[in-house]
Amino acid sequence: MTKPTLLERLRAMREPRFFGLGVIVLACLPMLFGILAVASDLLLHTRYFGSNPIKAGEHFLGDWTLRLLVATLAITPLRRTLHWIWLVRHRRTLGLFAFGYLMLHWLTYAVLDVQLDWTDLVRDLMKRPYIMIGMAALVMMIPLAITSTRRMVRRLGRNWQRLHRLVYVIAIFGVIHFWMSVKKDISEPLLYAVIFGALFAHRIPYAIAHRRAAAKSAVALGRS
Repeated sequence: MTKPTLLERLRAMREPRFFGLGVIVLACLPMLFGILAVASDLLLHTRYFGSNPIKAGEHFLGDWTLRLLVATLAITPLRRTLHWIWLVRHRRTLGLFAFGYLMLHWLTYAVLDVQLDWTDLVRDLMKRPYIMIGMAALVMMIPLAITSTRRMVRRLGRNWQRLHRLVYVIAIFGVIHFWMSVKKDISEPLLYAVIFGALFAHRIPYAIAHRRAAAKSAVALGRS
């Protein structure tokens, strides 16, 4: 009798106990650290985030927004490869945390950086297009967060899936925002672009197969 391969053992793996709680705790830790580090640097003059804690805090929270978007979009490839159906239950949790980090990223900019001075905010939007792109991503994430409940999934039906395809546009906008905000070293945004590109490419064959199956089904129904 042959031993099961590593892939077969992984596919047989069930959801670990307290996995959902672990996801929530791990997603909260960077947020907690970021808030405490910025507060400590501003109030106690520590240097967790260097000489410019506000800008560093913005970058930190924006970086974690992209990481959580990567984790959210990685759920489907992992489910298909490892047959971990149970992983789908945690996709919305990761998506909501991505939204939370993006909100904190924007609030750090709006409240601590420009100090809610709407004149400065408008001036920044005009001078720095990447801020406008980032805000567009935030606006697009709001309906996704609002419709993340099971009740809204049932109410919207197929439209829910169509709406939540905005996450691909949000990921692209996030990378463009990051790319345009850095001045010289583009290695990090380039890495995110490659990762998102791979996650998008994984979906293409399945999308083509799904459309072909739908077309065949429509032809069969038309003939009957």
